[in-house]
Amino acid sequence: MPTTEATLYAVEDETAWITLNRPENRNALSQILVTELHGHLGVAIEDPAVRCIVITGNGPAFCAGADLKNRNQGEVSGPTFPDVLKRIIESPKPVIAAINGAAFAGGLGLVGACDIAIAVADAKFSFSEVRIGVIPAIIAVVCVPKLGQHNAMKLFVSGEQFTGAQAVGLGLVHRAVAKEQLRGAVQEETDMIRLGAPKAVAECKRLVRRAAEPRPLDEAFGEMAEWSRRMFMSDDGQEGMAAFREKRKPRWVKN
Repeated sequence: MPTTEATLYAVEDETAWITLNRPENRNALSQILVTELHGHLGVAIEDPAVRCIVITGNGPAFCAGADLKNRNQGEVSGPTFPDVLKRIIESPKPVIAAINGAAFAGGLGLVGACDIAIAVADAKFSFSEVRIGVIPAIIAVVCVPKLGQHNAMKLFVSGEQFTGAQAVGLGLVHRAVAKEQLRGAVQEETDMIRLGAPKAVAECKRLVRRAAEPRPLDEAFGEMAEWSRRMFMSDDGQEGMAAFREKRKPRWVKN
């Protein structure tokens, strides 16, 4: 997908970087931006040369949420914001949020949907919907499981601001770093992910969500035992064990 004004797309070291590129409106989620973000995610997912996907923002903000100025102007038809969140969740490749600045409302939905989140420590966050008379309904799907009901209740009903550093303790962000350290911190994460087999990484994304679903213990253990058996018998499983025995780097099968 070609680079356009609303988003930027580049691949470096097997990592696709998708940059929200409307700094003049704090990278608000206009229909154009949502459409391009959805498309770039699709390109990265289908590209066998890409192992990880990073979403970040250009300018002082990561994402200010919905584009309220253009909400009722019908820019163009296309994918919806839930379509973007679903594509992130269902991506077989890990998606990392590199939160370069403020993230409000729907911007925190992007954070909640991503598999790994690294933020600038002093970035301002807020579930600000209540302050304009609405609710964070769509993003609750991805944010409440990470925040838990206890934290979500306080943040949702108050709309209070908190920082990237505070977001770590709330479970929404994994790491908080100085602004100049953000790219290096993301690189550390992508380097670690690239050590694993692509298929195993994809299966881990599915595994975490499936393991969290409530069901009888015998059923859960039975399913997981069979899943484990399939992975041990897979080409990558056999290659990984052979590499371990032979003390060499594994040669993973590219997806």
